[in-house]
Amino acid sequence: MENTVLQNMEAYLMPGMEGYRKIERINGVTYDMSPSACVSHGIINGNIYSIIQAGLRNSLCKVFIENLDLMLSEDEWVIPDVMIVCDPHAVQSGTYKGVPRFVLETLSPSSSTRDRREKKDKYAAIGVDEFWLIEPRGKSLEIYYLKNGHYVLEKSYLLIEDRNNEDYNADELITLRLFPAISMTLQEIFRDSDWGA
Repeated sequence: MENTVLQNMEAYLMPGMEGYRKIERINGVTYDMSPSACVSHGIINGNIYSIIQAGLRNSLCKVFIENLDLMLSEDEWVIPDVMIVCDPHAVQSGTYKGVPRFVLETLSPSSSTRDRREKKDKYAAIGVDEFWLIEPRGKSLEIYYLKNGHYVLEKSYLLIEDRNNEDYNADELITLRLFPAISMTLQEIFRDSDWGA
C-alpha cells in the first residue's frame, strides 16, 4: 500500500522536474506548492513550531512544519503548514495516514481560498479537533474547534501592538485546546514577521 501511495504522488510531479516538489492533491486537482511562500509565512510558522516543539518535549506527540504529507485518501493529500501528530505508527516515508490533533494553515495569496474552503473542510471531515488560520499581512489569527463534524470559529484576533491603544492584545495568551501546557502570545506568533518585507 505504501508503494502505491508513493507511486500516485510521483505520477503528479511536474514533467521534467528533478527531485521533490511540494504538491497537494485535493478533489482530483493537483496544486504545485513551489516556489516557497513569502518570508513572513515561514517566520510565523517557525515561531509557532518552536513553541509547540518545546511544549511537546518528552511527549509521544511531535510537531511537523511543512514537511509531512497528510494523506486524506489513496489519491488525495495536503501539506499542512504546522500539524501535531501523536500516532508514530501512522507515519511512513514522509506521509502520515492518521488524524492530526492540531493543524495550522498560514495563508498565502495563491492558496488562501483553498486553505479557507477545501482544506478546512477536509480537516473537519477527518476529525482534526483544532484548526488555526493565520493571515500574515494583517497579522490576524482565527481559531476553529470541531463541533458536530464542522468547524466553529471559537476566537479571532487582530494583533494590536500599541500599548496606548485600548484594544492592545500583544500579550494575550493563547492555549492549544488539547495541549493545555502549550501557550503562546500573539506577539510571539508574529515576532519578526516583518523581517525582509
